[in-house]
Amino acid sequence: MALSLTPPPPSTTFYFPTTLRHLHPPFHLLLSPPPLRHPRSISTVRSSSTTTTNPSPLLPSPTTSPSPLPSFRDRDPPSVNILVVGSTGYIGKFVVRELVRRGFNVISVARDRNRDQTLSSLRGSTVCFSDVTDPSALDASLSRLGVTSLDAVVSCLASRGGGIKDSWTVDYSATRNSLAAARARGASHFVLLSAICVQKPQLEFQRAKLKFEAELETEAMADPAFTYSIVRPTAFFKSLGGQVEIVKDGKPYVMFGDGRLCACKPISERDLASFIANCVVDSDKVNRILPIGGPGKALTPLEQGEMLFRLLGKEPKFLKVPIEVMDFVIGGLGLLSKVFPAMEDAVEFGRIGRYYAAESMLVWDAEKGEYSEEKTPSYGSDTLEEFFERVIREGMAGQELGEQTIF
Repeated sequence: MALSLTPPPPSTTFYFPTTLRHLHPPFHLLLSPPPLRHPRSISTVRSSSTTTTNPSPLLPSPTTSPSPLPSFRDRDPPSVNILVVGSTGYIGKFVVRELVRRGFNVISVARDRNRDQTLSSLRGSTVCFSDVTDPSALDASLSRLGVTSLDAVVSCLASRGGGIKDSWTVDYSATRNSLAAARARGASHFVLLSAICVQKPQLEFQRAKLKFEAELETEAMADPAFTYSIVRPTAFFKSLGGQVEIVKDGKPYVMFGDGRLCACKPISERDLASFIANCVVDSDKVNRILPIGGPGKALTPLEQGEMLFRLLGKEPKFLKVPIEVMDFVIGGLGLLSKVFPAMEDAVEFGRIGRYYAAESMLVWDAEKGEYSEEKTPSYGSDTLEEFFERVIREGMAGQELGEQTIF
């Protein structure tokens, strides 16, 4: 029996089980990445003069009739169907909560694991248990759940660690599968959670994200009724909280170089979720790349460490590590990977760590050849200092860093 997509009561969550097909291909089956792109300045509005290519044949034609802007923006939220993929991730679960809070009819796609926990964290939304890496399984799950009409998609999909194969499977292919399934059901807007670091692509997950960004642009140029918003946030609070417990225990704050190699304007998960929800309905965010950071000035690792010591009432104590140490480690891992191909991901993780240790999470000013604090927009009200205070009191529960932890 098909599920009617009228808004469910806040206390009710529907779901449909489906068989998952988990992909664990060997490294030699790695998808071929696109050529490395040169760093470019952020384009806040895509130019209409950009060269177009034929839209991918794997993306079905939209079922909605062309219009200047999708009509769902003029409807009441309860009548607007929004598909969220990556709904159980660090940012995704906050996006679901924010969209539900605003009254939208949210369909959350989640892996078939820890059902009770998933249903609890996605309360108020219709939960579809499926596998976004398998286009057939995703399409079948949505159909069996009775999802025949969608207005917009929010993708918070991201590879868990940034590994080579995982990046192309999730950041590109799974996101593309979500677009195809949604377009087949009439979706006319796609909000992509990308990353500000794709401005200077040196890593596989950055190249995977950029390839999908380009396909979104192509789709929109081929069909005026289809629009997108690409959100490129700066650093998340969680990525800066890994040393709180270390410093509390009296150990030094670890940083590379003099602590001024990079800077960021960190944003909280709650503020970012609010901005992403705005991208669903705000017409001024249509067909734009939107870099976004949190409130206040950009902070270097040195300033973050000084803030933490001040909040703890401790005398600052730093351990400065030469950035060349990372280069040595990456070089050694690279040599080992030639003998043991399974270590390719370890090399990539090293490159990720080195990138974040040296590159600022701010808008790149191509004319000046430098990162720009002034050109990096701010949004929200949550501050890093407030986050540090909470972690000092409560710990990092719910803020797990995963495979990309450096310290």
